[in-house]
Order: sequence, then C-alpha cells, then structure tokens
Amino acid sequence: MDVSVIAIGDELLIGQVVDTNSGWIARHLNPLGWNVKSVKVIGDDSNEIFKAIDEAFAQTDIVLTTGGLGPTKDDITKPTLCRYFGGELVYDKEVERNVIEVLNKRHLKINELTATQAMVPSTCRVIQNEVGTAPIMWFEKSGKVLVAMPGVPFETEQMMERKVIPQLLKRFVPDEHIEHRTFVVIDYMESKLAMTLADFENELPEYIHLAYLPKMGVIRLRLSGRLRDGEALKADMARLSKRLHNILGDSIVSYEDKPLAAIVGDKLKAKGLKLSTVESCTGGNVAHAITLNAGSSEYFEGSVVAYSNDVKRNVLKVPAEVLSSVGAVSRETVEAMCSGVASLMATDCAIATSGIAGPGGGTPEKPVGTVWVAVKCGERVESECYHLPGTRDRVIERTTTNVLCKLIKMLIE
Repeated sequence: MDVSVIAIGDELLIGQVVDTNSGWIARHLNPLGWNVKSVKVIGDDSNEIFKAIDEAFAQTDIVLTTGGLGPTKDDITKPTLCRYFGGELVYDKEVERNVIEVLNKRHLKINELTATQAMVPSTCRVIQNEVGTAPIMWFEKSGKVLVAMPGVPFETEQMMERKVIPQLLKRFVPDEHIEHRTFVVIDYMESKLAMTLADFENELPEYIHLAYLPKMGVIRLRLSGRLRDGEALKADMARLSKRLHNILGDSIVSYEDKPLAAIVGDKLKAKGLKLSTVESCTGGNVAHAITLNAGSSEYFEGSVVAYSNDVKRNVLKVPAEVLSSVGAVSRETVEAMCSGVASLMATDCAIATSGIAGPGGGTPEKPVGTVWVAVKCGERVESECYHLPGTRDRVIERTTTNVLCKLIKMLIE
C-alpha cells in the first residue's frame, strides 16, 4: 500500500522550519506494511497545492498533507481543498466546541481568529483534533483518500497514532508484510564495511535488501524485507540477523536503532555502573546527549563543564604543574580530569574531553581540531588524541561520538 505525503508551508521552503512530519509518518506507517512513495514540500500557494494533490493521486490511493491549516490569512489549504473536492466552507459547531475545550486546557479564550478554525469544507469528514485547534479533515474521491492534518509536529504525531492510522487501517488493508531490523556498527569505514559484507549482500533474497546509513563515526545497517508471507519473512530476517552477528561480532553495539548515548545507558544499567562527565571543549554536549534519554538518572550522576584552568585545578584537582608544563589539551590533563570527576561524584565510569574546537585558539603544535579524551571504567583509564576537521559544531559532535564509542567498547570488553 503506497502513500504520498505533502508538507505545506512557506516556512519549510525557506528553511525557517524543518519538516519532521514526513519522516515521522514514514517511520510509523512502514512497519504496518505501508510504503511512503513520495514526499513533496510546497509553499502556501493554492495552485501549487492543487497541482501537488493531483500528482500525488496519480501515483497513490492515499495522500496525507500536513500544514497550512492555521487561522491566519496565509493558510489557504482549506479553500484549496474545497476547490479540489467541491463544496464550500461551513461553520462546524462541533469543531468550535473542540477548539474551546482545547483552549480551556491552556487557560486561553477563543477569539475571532481561532474561531475560524471551525470553518471546514462541507465535503470532508472531520476528525476532531484532541491536542490542537486545527481540525483534521478526511476527503474521499473515486475510491481515494486525502487526510489533511496540522503542521505542528506534536499534533500530527498524536492524532496520527490516536485516530488517523487506525481509520486508515480499517479503510485499506496492506497486502504485504514489511520488516526492518537495524544494527548500530562502530569501528568501520563505510567502504570497509561494504567490502566485509559483499558476500552477505550478494546472497540476499530479492525481497530483502541492506542499506548503509553512515553518520559521523557510526554506521547504521538497516535490513529491510517485503513479503506477503509474514512468518516466512520473520524467519528469514532472524536467520540473516544471526549471520550479520557472526560476521561483525562486537562491532555491532546495538540491535535496535538507538543513539550512542542510549546504548551507553543500556550497558551501564546492565552492569549496575554509574557515570559522570567532565567537559572542556564539548561544553556539556556529552552530558546533554546522555540526559536526552529517559531514565538516565539511574546511571548518570552529573557533569562538570571545566572550561577554565582554575576549575580544572580547584574542582578536579588537576595538578598545577601538569597544566603549566603540558597544557590543558594533553593526555595528562584529560586523564587527571577523568579521575578527578570520578572521585568527585563517586562513579565507576567517567568521560573527559579537552581540545580546541575553533575557529580560533589553535597553534602550530596544537591546531584547531586537536582533541584529547579520556574514559575511565573501574580502575582502567584510556586516553586518545584526535585531529578532527570541520567547523566548531562538527568538532564538538565528532568528539562526543568518539568518546561515547570509546566507553561502549570498554563496557563490552
């Protein structure tokens, strides 16, 4: 079952807002046997919206739109839908009641503009938006369906799960089973991994394929299959997953599509260990990545952002002679920082970073992108120096990735 997605809004075209709705929709429909065939981003232009709907219906029976349903003059999707499906805008008292109820929960009152949300095309079936003021509209034409949803990601996600997906599943029955399995792989360049898996890929059945999704030091392998026989597909995917494990071993650090920080958390919890971090050049980014995961308080004690040498000396007890002789960006300093924060917070494991993220501050001996990291696990401390290219943001992100990978490997060994 194929689906087209249309994301509407000038703000998407100029890059002021990033379209996250289409990705969310694809991720949640695909496991149900639905394939997002196309995604189109268009501005708030009636003719462009009309044309995009026409083109989408030419290739799929289901079209999902997001955005363009606000109460302001630039939101012209509803009049355009009237032009496409016929009918006229009418005032719907049920929508008005829903808008008032939603606003009351926010301690707000309906006004002249929000009241216009109750104007809906007479040719649609309204699905009340339980978390926002823009109603969801279901249209049918010649056996095909268009569902118009708000652009606010939280509203789209909530109402897709609560109302839209269940109703689509009643209206259309997928004719194939789809299954994905994702493996998070470290310690491989993409080309080297492809060479290692060449025989594996060549022997895959035609209904299963392998995709490489590299991102800054980590590669996600996604094994995807489509087959009418769901049980046969599951058996094949289990067999192939086991073979991947036999080939790559501990380089696969997760059999789920998880961020590195979440994988770190899983391994710390499994071993009953606590973690602390001390960061200079990354400025708290490692701690931020860790605490983005719900339940991180089970294993994460805290962090020190030790930007100045005074903090390194006075809080972390880095010896003054170390700082004066080899400097803050050195093996000796990050190892002392790592041991200092572990002692300060009484943790089994610790991470330390110190470097020159740029764009200034580099020297011939220590150019921009020079970063020292240290990782402590029990009594064992390991340190490493990286020379990372790119912008300040990229140096910070790559350092975060590298140090999390280093901790994962120590936790596996």
